[in-house]
Amino acid sequence: MDAPKNLHANRPTKAFTRRCFLRSSALAASTAATLGFPYLGRVLGANGRVAVGVIGAGGKGESDTNYTANAGADVLALSDVDGNTLRARGNQYPRARQYLDYRKMLDEVGRSLDAVTVSTPDHVHALAAAAAITMGKHAYVQKPLVHSVYEARYLRDLARRHKVITQMGNQGSSEDGLRRAVEVVHAGLIGNVSQIHVWSNRPIWPQGIERPPGEDPVPAYLNWDLWIGPAPMRPYKRGVYHPFKWRGWIDFGTGALGDMACHTVNMPFRAARLGYPTAVEAEDNSGMNRETYPLSSKLRFDFPAREGLPPTKLWWYDGNPSDPRSFRPSSDITREITEMTGQLPGSGALLIGDRGRIFSPDDYGAQFYVRLNGETEFKSSSNHDAVKAIPQSIPRNPARGDTDFRQHAEWVQAIKTNNPELPYSRFDIAAYLTEIILLGCVALRVGKGVTMQWDGPRMHSPNIKEAAQFVNYPFRPGWKL
Repeated sequence: MDAPKNLHANRPTKAFTRRCFLRSSALAASTAATLGFPYLGRVLGANGRVAVGVIGAGGKGESDTNYTANAGADVLALSDVDGNTLRARGNQYPRARQYLDYRKMLDEVGRSLDAVTVSTPDHVHALAAAAAITMGKHAYVQKPLVHSVYEARYLRDLARRHKVITQMGNQGSSEDGLRRAVEVVHAGLIGNVSQIHVWSNRPIWPQGIERPPGEDPVPAYLNWDLWIGPAPMRPYKRGVYHPFKWRGWIDFGTGALGDMACHTVNMPFRAARLGYPTAVEAEDNSGMNRETYPLSSKLRFDFPAREGLPPTKLWWYDGNPSDPRSFRPSSDITREITEMTGQLPGSGALLIGDRGRIFSPDDYGAQFYVRLNGETEFKSSSNHDAVKAIPQSIPRNPARGDTDFRQHAEWVQAIKTNNPELPYSRFDIAAYLTEIILLGCVALRVGKGVTMQWDGPRMHSPNIKEAAQFVNYPFRPGWKL
């Protein structure tokens, strides 16, 4: 992948002495003070405050802002295309400057920020995060991190190049239970994993529909052009896209798979050491169209032998359980689960190894159950003697509070201590996970029952040429990475 243009345009060509550094630092500090902002070209230390700009302040952006502030950050700027949301959030953070356009925010106050949070619809994630990262800002970006396979690879490389501290908002990563499950599988308790089954009760938003006809007046509080951002322009329709209902629309979201697999596939991805698949197929779905993802789908990812492990197949199933078209693993695979829980949970993950099975009954992998070969039922990991005997090998998140707060606190602490390896869902891992997951969205668009072979390193399908158009979406003029 080519490096972004002008990546090194500002690299000094002459020796930069300590005296020059002190002189320029003093000048920068003086200038920042004149503008009313602290100078932040520094190592913060454990008791320092992180200066944050918010990109997307409503919906999940509200909790992302609050958790980040509670973790030890100062919110200096807020941006949101919805003026009502912006004013409401500004009332809570009166010191923060307010912007409809995040690009203007970064232009005007970016040099005074340490970091940004990005909580917009999916189609803006990569552009907003990349703009901040290119300025050297640390980034917390909501799942599914990006909108396309290409953007995932691009953002991972960009963050690595600029040496920024990153975290994706799949907050189950902060849980001790998820990390423990990964340790248990890595220790070989259930043997080599050959099958993984992951299911979700999403979507809980409109999908499987066509674009409605007509056009409604754009509310005065909403900048529709900025909301559309890099996507193709379309008419505003009241209650159809904004707020929240954008997830199922191909131009703006990534459907049930993009929304939830970054949570539910997270533990299996890490535990089974899944790399790039060699093939992906949309085995079945309730009907795909050009506008939205289907109401339900079943996909298969084929992973080759890797790191001494045998090939593994992962199936993803989604759809609301009340819908007869929803997909789930077959009853012979889940029989012991339904015997334990009374019914199959709305979401979950099941790993099948040659020595036993691990089942997690929630989106985050925060709790799990084990049934080894020869045992008649699943037993909670906290009560299973074989699990207890496995030593801890993954550091735990020491923050206290709920799962989402701990995810933010880990990122803020990493910034304060300049420890890029501390965030458990840093982009080196999260972007890799997202890239693989979004291949499922490509497979859905390629067609039902079509096996798409995949060359991960080259980001290319050898047998389905039309897949390329779904790997990277074109941007509207005026928007670019």
